[in-house]
Amino acid sequence: MLIGIDWGGTKIEGIALDPGGAELARLRQDTPRHDYPGCLRMIRDMVGALESTTGKRGSIGIGIPGSLEPQSRLGKGASSTWLLGRPVEADLRAALDRDIRVENDADCFAVSEAVDGAGAGHNVVFAVILGSGAGAGIAVGGRSHHGPNNSAGEWGHNPLPFPSVTELPGAPCYCGRHGCMETWVSGRAFEASYARHTGTELKAREIVGKMRDGDHLSQLLWRDYIDRVARGLAVVINTLDPDVLVMGGGMSNVDELYRDLPAELARLCFSTVFHTPILRAEHGDSSGVRGAAWLWK
Repeated sequence: MLIGIDWGGTKIEGIALDPGGAELARLRQDTPRHDYPGCLRMIRDMVGALESTTGKRGSIGIGIPGSLEPQSRLGKGASSTWLLGRPVEADLRAALDRDIRVENDADCFAVSEAVDGAGAGHNVVFAVILGSGAGAGIAVGGRSHHGPNNSAGEWGHNPLPFPSVTELPGAPCYCGRHGCMETWVSGRAFEASYARHTGTELKAREIVGKMRDGDHLSQLLWRDYIDRVARGLAVVINTLDPDVLVMGGGMSNVDELYRDLPAELARLCFSTVFHTPILRAEHGDSSGVRGAAWLWK
C-alpha cells in the first residue's frame, strides 16, 4: 500500500492507494497553522488512521510547502513559514518511526499528473499551480526533477517578465522580494486586483462570474491576468520547452484560461510556432496527495 500526505498551509490530506493507484482511504483536516509540533502529531495520527482503516501498512510519501535544503535538509522557501529552518524530514521520520520520502508539494503534483494524469505519456511535464499562491513542479520521465539546489520549478518566485512602469516594483512577497509571479497570478492576487479597483472584496469565482455576465472591469482584469500568466510561462517555453503544461489550483478551474492563454503564449514566445498542449489537471485538488504516495512507486 502507498500512503501519501499533502501537508498544506490550510489543510493536511492523506490518501492510501493500492499499487495500481486505486484509492483505498482518504482523510482531510484543517492544518494547525503556526503549530509545527501539532502538524507533526496530526500527520502521525493520520497515517495511523489510514493504516487502521485499511488494515495494511504502507510506504509514506509526504509533500510539503517549500522544499528541503539539499545538505542540511532544513525547510526552505515555504509560505507556511513555521517550517522554515526546521529539520522537517528528520522530525517526520521520528514522529512516524519509519523511513519516509519528502518532496515539495508542487513536485508531487507534477509527478501525479505525469504518472497517471493529464501529463501521462509526455516526457517533460511542467505543472503549474495557480491557487492561493503560485508555483510549479517539473517531472521528467514520471519522476520529479530537483537540481543541485532543490529549487527546480520555483516559478512563482521569479519576477514578472517585461514589466510596465505601473508594475514596478510590484507588491511585496513573503519571500522578501517584490513583484514575484506569485504576487501577480495567484488567485489571491486576482482578488486583490479587483479590490484595488473597486474597494470591494470578492472571491475569484465571483469576479469570473461578473466577467461572464459582461462586467467591463472584470473583463479587463481577466485580460491583464492572462497577459501576466502568459508572460511568466513564455520564459518557461523559451527555456525548457516542456512537452505539456498541466494547470492546477483554483484558477485552473476557469474554463476561459484554456480559451485565452494559448494565443497569448503564441504571441509572446520566441518560436514562430506554439504547439504545447495546455491541460487541466486530471486529478484536481487530489493531485498533490496522490503524487506524494507515488514517491515510492
